[in-house]
Amino acid sequence: MAHVPKRDYYDRLGLSRNASDDEIKKAFRKLARQYHPDLQTGEQQKKTAEDKFKEINEAHEVLSDQQRRKHYDMFGHAGEQRGVGGGFEGFDFGRGGFGDAFNDIFEDFFGGGSRGRHRAERGSDLLYNLELSFEEAVYGKEAKLRIPRWERCADCKGTGARSSAGIKTCPSCKGSGQLRFQQGFFSLSRPCTHCAGSGQIISDPCGTCRGRKRVHGERTLSVNIPAGIETGMRLRLANEGEEGEQGGPPGDLYVAVTVKPHPVFTRQGNDIVCEVPISFVTAALGGKVEVPTLTGSTVVKVPPGTQYGKVLRLRDLGVPSLRGHRQGDQLLHLQIHIPTKLTPKQKELLTAYAKECGMSMDAEEDGFFDKMKSFFE
Repeated sequence: MAHVPKRDYYDRLGLSRNASDDEIKKAFRKLARQYHPDLQTGEQQKKTAEDKFKEINEAHEVLSDQQRRKHYDMFGHAGEQRGVGGGFEGFDFGRGGFGDAFNDIFEDFFGGGSRGRHRAERGSDLLYNLELSFEEAVYGKEAKLRIPRWERCADCKGTGARSSAGIKTCPSCKGSGQLRFQQGFFSLSRPCTHCAGSGQIISDPCGTCRGRKRVHGERTLSVNIPAGIETGMRLRLANEGEEGEQGGPPGDLYVAVTVKPHPVFTRQGNDIVCEVPISFVTAALGGKVEVPTLTGSTVVKVPPGTQYGKVLRLRDLGVPSLRGHRQGDQLLHLQIHIPTKLTPKQKELLTAYAKECGMSMDAEEDGFFDKMKSFFE
């Protein structure tokens, strides 16, 4: 069988011969994700991808090593065959190379992984439930919040040890924070259980935080509650959550708002609704009625002949708009009050009114029941 010459390493990665180390790394990772055997479907596709994967790994192993790349540039594949390197078969699973590449790919595809030694971790977000009165939600306020949270220990500055001498390299993972396991074709890693992935052991813990690097404290914050906020809304205070670990940024604080119900007013969008009872005399003849608002009472005019459920509008006495639009109104829902008890004089006057209008209670009752009978026949 004729000898098939090996393909140029730069060509395998799609690079020029003056490619930088960063360009080599990026090209390798891109192709590794594309041809990873575990990401293929079907036996033939897996076999083809595995062969391709071996080729790009061999190219990356040589070109990512400065000394081996220098020999390859000078002698080509002959330099590799002279003992400078050994291709895929000589690939070091325990130090960089394919093991790290697999973890890189795992992180890219599954959003996880735990490669980094002393990886900086963002602090946890916190949620604070704030209850406001109806008036506070409408007009806004400055609220003082007392937030319990974990904070970096000030005594040890977050190291967890009394001094730098109390921090030792983890003997299990040798400071890497990872324990590696060989499973067939792959080298897998997981966080070291001895040091929790930090790579360090605290031999002389801080007396304040006892090696936890954080202490439980309480912080008082002033929060500006905007006018017009309502139940279900959240305010985000960036970097006011818990402290991050290993130098990571703090989390955020979310303030969830609940507005207590008002005994008189309700809210519909940016309008404030109020039910106003009026007498049937006022409804019939018209008149003036004193009504409550959030800024005090005011007098409104009820037109004659007002029907049950009529709505009167007080302009700009509603809720301010969070988006800078026009302020809402106050809506007065008029409810005609019918007295349940009448004095003899009141009955006499109402009876006279009925006669004046040609109304007969008996006739009205008979007419109603006649209509009901015809309905059911």
